[in-house]
Amino acid sequence: MEYVLLVVGFVLLIKGANFFVEGSSSLAQILKVPSVVIGLTIVAMGTSAPEASVSINAALAGSNDIAISNVVGSNIFNGLVVVGVCAFLSAFKTNRDILKRDMPLNILVTFILCLMFLDGKLSRIEGGILLAGMILYIAVMICHAIKNKSENEPEKILSLPRSIIYMIAGLAAVIFGGDLVVDKACIIATNFGVSQNFIGLTIVAIGTSLPELVTSIVATKKGDSGLALGNAIGSNLFNILFILGFSAILSPLHVLNESIIDCGILLISSILLFIFAKTKQHMSKLEGIVCIGLYLAYMVYLLI
Repeated sequence: MEYVLLVVGFVLLIKGANFFVEGSSSLAQILKVPSVVIGLTIVAMGTSAPEASVSINAALAGSNDIAISNVVGSNIFNGLVVVGVCAFLSAFKTNRDILKRDMPLNILVTFILCLMFLDGKLSRIEGGILLAGMILYIAVMICHAIKNKSENEPEKILSLPRSIIYMIAGLAAVIFGGDLVVDKACIIATNFGVSQNFIGLTIVAIGTSLPELVTSIVATKKGDSGLALGNAIGSNLFNILFILGFSAILSPLHVLNESIIDCGILLISSILLFIFAKTKQHMSKLEGIVCIGLYLAYMVYLLI
């Protein structure tokens, strides 16, 4: 039965992400907001809802391994697999704003998180600092959206009410599908006697990152690489600043030595992704393959 519900969860994720992208893209055009801004905010937060649900509930339940490894594992997956698969499917030019602002910020935030992990815990004060960073980031994005409204007339888009309905329905399907995938995957993995940290870094991280992957692939196929890359980077920032920040405020998190190493791997992968994206301001198919290959190597490392 778990396997059947796992498949149902995947279907909900795929269909929900499709509806959510269509609704959010239409809303961006109606409001004359660049799609990259929508990708970095609304879509990124929406697709990170499963990570938020899992990590916050894990923190409240005292399962620190799941709370931390879920976020770190999801971010590694977003940077290497989500962006890598999109580049492999369709090489794209990287948005200038993401290169100048969001990707360097992602590296800085990840570096700060590594420093916070060094003492073996994530305190309430550190959680408050991360959460304050999230509030500041959203404020900057809103100001950017107001300043850079597009004057082009929208073409063939959904109406405002329909866009909102698509977004709400899509997000609901994504959240429910993500929870279903994670719950059933955890049951299946536990039956094989796998540790919580390993489950968090693999099954849970991949499961909760499926919305980002599916949403970004759908956006890429529709020719909206700004939304695809913005979604992945925005989700990573949201995962660290809001999810870990809020989780630590609710209940200080104990950090395993393995998590410090994994955070270092996340920092290296973030820097590497930035180098790929900055080179000729373009993500090629070859670079996409390299990213996917590096993630597979990371999976082998975890298994060993």
